[in-house]
Amino acid sequence: MARVTLEGVRKVYENGFVAVHGLDLEVRDGEFVVLVGPSGCGKSTTLRLVAGLESLSGGTLAIGDRVVNDVPPKARDIAMVFQSYALYPHMTVRENMAFALTLRKLPKAEVDSRVHEAATILGLDEILDRTPRQLSGGQRQRVAIGRAIVRQPAVFLFDEPLSNLDAKLRVQMRREIARLHRQLGATVIYVTHDQVEAMTMGERIVVMNQGRVQQVDAPLALYDHPRNVFVAQFIGSPAMNLVPGTLAAAERGVVFRTADASLVVPLPHRAGLDARLGHSLLLGVRPEDLAPAADGAEAPVRLQLDVVEPIGNEILLHGRAGTHELTVRTAPPAIWRKERRETGILERAEGE
Repeated sequence: MARVTLEGVRKVYENGFVAVHGLDLEVRDGEFVVLVGPSGCGKSTTLRLVAGLESLSGGTLAIGDRVVNDVPPKARDIAMVFQSYALYPHMTVRENMAFALTLRKLPKAEVDSRVHEAATILGLDEILDRTPRQLSGGQRQRVAIGRAIVRQPAVFLFDEPLSNLDAKLRVQMRREIARLHRQLGATVIYVTHDQVEAMTMGERIVVMNQGRVQQVDAPLALYDHPRNVFVAQFIGSPAMNLVPGTLAAAERGVVFRTADASLVVPLPHRAGLDARLGHSLLLGVRPEDLAPAADGAEAPVRLQLDVVEPIGNEILLHGRAGTHELTVRTAPPAIWRKERRETGILERAEGE
């Protein structure tokens, strides 16, 4: 395997549109890195630059110790798995997996050995003689991954490989790809728009927006310490609550206060807060850090409830405090659990 280094990498199209602005990134040898962001953020373009499917407009791109700016895709020692399975419909699973090796004129014994090894890893042994139309979506994606594995590349590139699968298969394939990475010790660059995929699979995540890197960090570090508002809202489902207001002095320190006083939040003593008194700020609160007040307790925030989303082990409460929309993630109250056990319907009891 090999590391991948991007230094000042740019992509500018003929019409002047800048898809990637001076991207700097090092993917370490054997690391699983995920590029994530909304549509049009430049993540797939970056992957295609690494693959050699797009030409660089500036900067340096290296795989291992070799600069590959002008190296054609077939000579970069990479294997790419696309969103579409791109399998040859007239070939069997075995033939699809062996095709690239056959073109390289490798000995038949070596081709058979590599195909058998990959098929064993991916659980494809029993379907090697089927054609793609006889396979499920998950099986087709495993074949596409197997076709990449047999090439034994220095770097694996995945371009939204799970987008065409249903929810259950996506969860299953996430586990399989993560297990495969651990087993092979492969260098992986994985592109997705799904932040859940990014959080559950990546060792490091590169959050992109409008062709620029917003933050590179481990999943939980991104979640707990977002660098800016974009990362705070993009990472996490439901998104972080963001409320505009100002800092004001109080008897016991500092409070955050909205303009309509619908939220008044005491803040712990932290260096630099006093210097921000009177300044306009955004308060960021994760939905799980808000909770309904206990019976009889005074609620510091009055939430006018708009929508309740029961998800089984938790409930999402969407409402407004003054003019500010808030989402709360909480466990179902006991009365709701009782109703569900007795009727199978998760509705609040009359009068509660």
